[in-house]
Amino acid sequence: MLGDILDPVHLVILLVIVLLIFGPKRLPELGSSLGKTIRMFKDAQQSPNRLGENSTITETKPSDASQSSQE
Repeated sequence: MLGDILDPVHLVILLVIVLLIFGPKRLPELGSSLGKTIRMFKDAQQSPNRLGENSTITETKPSDASQSSQE
């Protein structure tokens, strides 16, 4: 089923429709923003625990009181 959707004829028709809707001047902008979005999505999938560029995750050590109560 997916092979039918990705048929070259369907892709050409889709490209023509997108070209008619957005115009030739706007098409490179759309491609660039789509590429950036895909790149950001891939980066987010590769590092799901990463909060941001400047933020760091610090580990907390158990306090001495909790260690002495465990003994």
